[in-house]
Amino acid sequence: MRNHAGVPAEECRDPRDVVAAFDRAVDDGDVAALDAVCHPEMTTHSFAPNMPQGIAGMRRFVERSSAAGRAGRWEWVVTVCEGEFLVQYGTRTLDWPGGPFRGFDVPAGSVRRDCAFMFRIRDGLITDRWAIRDDLAMMEQLGAITAPRPGDVLQGTISTYDAPSSDRPQAH
Repeated sequence: MRNHAGVPAEECRDPRDVVAAFDRAVDDGDVAALDAVCHPEMTTHSFAPNMPQGIAGMRRFVERSSAAGRAGRWEWVVTVCEGEFLVQYGTRTLDWPGGPFRGFDVPAGSVRRDCAFMFRIRDGLITDRWAIRDDLAMMEQLGAITAPRPGDVLQGTISTYDAPSSDRPQAH
């Protein structure tokens, strides 16, 4: 028996390895590498209604992000895996190219924001992906919005956590 990518079932990888390969593909803009880790009919629950679902939608997302220089990188991440579910939580940095975002015109610039990504992995392939990002902090950092108390925008976020480097989770 083989999964949808043709990998024998007995060789299906640990969900941590699948998501690590997905992160590399997304961060490096390698759309061809997505086939080895994404189910052809995967559902990306955080896509806008006008984005296609499945591997075609993920390829389009990665191509657009890579072309715009906004794929980003983990500054640090905590990964928790239970059965077929994997959750990543941490801080990502990215260069936003500027343009419309959530009804605002957002100027270009570098940003760091907290993110959580959840995955369902079956037979060694990602079947579902959810994303939760601190878009408010991103828009404030880039000057799209002005907070009356800007020092409070990042208050309590993981981005402000200042643990000693030996205690701080590291990106993988």
